[in-house]
Amino acid sequence: MKNITFFCLTLNPENEKLIRKLSYVPVGLGDKNFSKNCFTDKNKKNISNKNPFYGEYTFHYWLWKNYLKEIKTPWVGFCQYRKFFARENFLNFNDSFKKLQESVFTEINEKEVNFDCILGEKFSVENYKISKILKHHLLYFLKNPQAIINKKKRNLKFHFDLFHGKGNLDKAILKLDDSNKDDFSDYMKNNTSFNPHNMFICKTEILEKYYEIIFPWLEKCESDFGFNQNNSYGLKRIYGFLAERFLSYWFAKNFKIKELPIVFKDLSDYKNL
Repeated sequence: MKNITFFCLTLNPENEKLIRKLSYVPVGLGDKNFSKNCFTDKNKKNISNKNPFYGEYTFHYWLWKNYLKEIKTPWVGFCQYRKFFARENFLNFNDSFKKLQESVFTEINEKEVNFDCILGEKFSVENYKISKILKHHLLYFLKNPQAIINKKKRNLKFHFDLFHGKGNLDKAILKLDDSNKDDFSDYMKNNTSFNPHNMFICKTEILEKYYEIIFPWLEKCESDFGFNQNNSYGLKRIYGFLAERFLSYWFAKNFKIKELPIVFKDLSDYKNL
């Protein structure tokens, strides 16, 4: 019997079959019609109307309010139809679906567990290409050239301010509970890498603790950032990006972390299977 309930989120109903072939539980988000056997964020108690702004966290909210107590496995995990945790012995990957099946991580080996959760390998903002910064933030560069050229100045706070609105991180941190406010602020100022993509695996009881912190915080942030469909992607989806940074901080602060590489492959490429 498997010891993990592993959800895979997708926007495309055509991916349901392939997700099951990978031994994951399909979750359908967005406006398309999914089968009755696919989990969703739209029934029972939900915030599915916030999906364009919260991203995958509308399903996390649904899970928290409607299904978390129904999960019988000791572990729970989350990946996406274009991003998957890779096995520890992962070396390379080609385009075949069989190779993808062999490469993705699907189960916890209880005999080797010396961790509380699994996150994706860290992404460094120090090495972010200057060409991409210039393409999207030329005016900022002209005003603050040294802040971009000097890698030592590229901490997580700088990176968030650049791509999600200067000062927005500070506003959000002010709405955090007192036990995390100062520590998270320090984390963003003193680190240059984070675990990306809101992908994680953890013990089920830990997940509930995470939800009890992340959702009240994001809801408080709504008074500052609202829901503007015309915002740039970085501002429109700011709730998901805040959660992504907080996830890296919170799990590392409270639990023992294991990191795994992430395989990038869109299941839509296998639509003819």
